[in-house]
Amino acid sequence: TMKWAFVVCAMVALSECLVQVPLERGQTARELLEEQGLWEEYKLKYPYNPMAKFDDRFAVGTQPMTNDANLAYYGVISIGTPPQNFKVIFDTGSSNLWVPSVYCSSPACNNHAKYDPAASSTYRQDGSPLDILYGTGSMTGILGYDTVMVGGIAVKNQIFGLSKTEGPFMEYIHADGFLGLAYPSISASGATPVFDNMMKQGLVNEDVFSVYLNAHKGSVVTFGGTDPNHYIAPITWIPLSSQRFWQITMDSITINGQVVACSGGCQAIVDTGTSLVIGPQSDIDNINSLVGVTVKNGEYTVSCNDIPQMPDVTFHIQGKEFTLPSSAFIRQVSHYGCLTGFDRGGHSEWLLGDIFLRQFYSIYSRAQNMVGLAKAK
Repeated sequence: TMKWAFVVCAMVALSECLVQVPLERGQTARELLEEQGLWEEYKLKYPYNPMAKFDDRFAVGTQPMTNDANLAYYGVISIGTPPQNFKVIFDTGSSNLWVPSVYCSSPACNNHAKYDPAASSTYRQDGSPLDILYGTGSMTGILGYDTVMVGGIAVKNQIFGLSKTEGPFMEYIHADGFLGLAYPSISASGATPVFDNMMKQGLVNEDVFSVYLNAHKGSVVTFGGTDPNHYIAPITWIPLSSQRFWQITMDSITINGQVVACSGGCQAIVDTGTSLVIGPQSDIDNINSLVGVTVKNGEYTVSCNDIPQMPDVTFHIQGKEFTLPSSAFIRQVSHYGCLTGFDRGGHSEWLLGDIFLRQFYSIYSRAQNMVGLAKAK
């Protein structure tokens, strides 16, 4: 059962509220497909392109996303009056809110909750098209406006996408839709993102939100500030190098004190909508070979018994060290044994996804255009 979102307030005044949405870690599409014996076939048919949504060719207009078969974290929001509930991926790597709708007959819509505009007294039609390109297909739909409840607060007149068609892999993703938390400049059809409306409508105390991801229980996204229960000070504040995504500069990546990747510096996007750490092929191959990973059937595998002996991988950002132990970057995948969480992207940018964000509490400041990172607890 889904715990309903809750609002944490100090006794003094409403302005002290932190709006929190609990996140559940659902079964991933990959786990589901493996159980059904469909993963091999699926992988060939819909190749994983983790960088699709960051491809500059699509930076304006359409907002690409990707077949991330490892996506797992979602929270519940509701849209309309009376409220219709949806599980959404809170994605710092995209900017649109969209959910399946009654206009959609794709298989992916038939096994997810569908929004019905006729059932909401606060719906207003916009009707202009929304077209979001994926690495493996696309989501098409139309735009409308309605009240969106996030963590118990009502965002009025929020523009969102009602899907008409959805790419086939969405059928296997546990969440119904996406809630993008990146900048408005990359929003498809120029739709105002949810957090921008929260700021405009004065619904948050500070123009900041933060994310705590845990492998098991207690993951949460907090709007309007940070939750000290989930991190250990100090917070390292990192200025953004681009205000489209939550993009920062990394200085280097080391193993046992030796630079093994990102030599001389590189760009990284902090992305809750990506499960792994993604980087350029030669750097990733270098890290994987140094930690003892081998390639088998196109998967980077490692003997599960070797995990305790594997070296840490350290990311140097803003003069500070952010270290991932092997227990964080190796994952056990049913009968595949153990796989590395470092994967190739095909771009020069890195993506710091969930395996990084489970170790470090992440804070996203629109007020300062900075990302904060602190040790998660």
